[in-house]
Amino acid sequence: MTGADRRRPIVVGVDPDRSKRPALAWAADEADRRGLPLRLVHAQGVPTGGYRSGEVRPSWEEWNQALHGVGDQVLKEAVAFVEARQPTVEVSTLLAEGEPTWVLREEARSAALVVVGSWHLNRRREMFTSASVAFPLSAHAPCPVAVVPEPEPEPEHVTQKPAYFVVGVDGSPDSAAAVDVAFEEAALRGALLRALYVWHPPLLGVLDEDAAVRECRRVLSETVAGRTATYPDVELHHEVVRGHPVQVLTEASEHALGLVVGTRGHGGFTGMLLGSVSQGVLHHARCPVITVPVRVGERPGTSGPDGPGGAVGPVTR
Repeated sequence: MTGADRRRPIVVGVDPDRSKRPALAWAADEADRRGLPLRLVHAQGVPTGGYRSGEVRPSWEEWNQALHGVGDQVLKEAVAFVEARQPTVEVSTLLAEGEPTWVLREEARSAALVVVGSWHLNRRREMFTSASVAFPLSAHAPCPVAVVPEPEPEPEHVTQKPAYFVVGVDGSPDSAAAVDVAFEEAALRGALLRALYVWHPPLLGVLDEDAAVRECRRVLSETVAGRTATYPDVELHHEVVRGHPVQVLTEASEHALGLVVGTRGHGGFTGMLLGSVSQGVLHHARCPVITVPVRVGERPGTSGPDGPGGAVGPVTR
């Protein structure tokens, strides 16, 4: 998503269920917008169950051949879907053996972006499961990861006009990297950008709330400074909002084209691979969520504000 990414492919995990196409469609459109190749990846794990007691299991060779036949068909149908939707996009495929998270993480090493569907992240589930791909991939991938939710029966996600992207800011290096990606995404779509700093007051309160909010505004302004010169057509809205970061960002995503957050930020627990806010929005957001890690070699920038009397709560942890 920088100059170095110009020929790196967009990688998308292909679900064997042909009815689950939102992530594939989003990835095809993104590849077309960016003029990047698209790599379709389908991963096959170790066989499980499926045989009745007393039934003779097929030999390994027979099972492997059958499994590959199914995988080839899954990718063939996915290629046809992409070619029908975006005929000018250059497409390649990979049929891999292994757990999907591991396979996609390896592919992320040479990718500009990895796209997956929100498997097991729908609103009817209150916990991530071990089968989730999006959650661990977002924690470990060295490139941005876009998580595209499967549509729910109702209410349907409706994009508000004028169209906009949302980015969470807290002054951490991760949120600064997220701002770069958010500006680019907004520019590609001719959308405006809402940069949100969510102020979550400490339990004991602050001595000077006005001063704390002013500090939030300062950090927000410094984090987004300079991007408008690079993206002059993107209309930028600065917003400092009081509340819980996950709740505020989730509400802001309700009618957005997308939500961009860093994988970690100020205030997270030491050693956490994916911060509490990024976890929360992956779980609850109604639009595609792009999680952005700090690139190797980048150094911390502006520190998060500490208002008088207590620390200011983060947006992207």
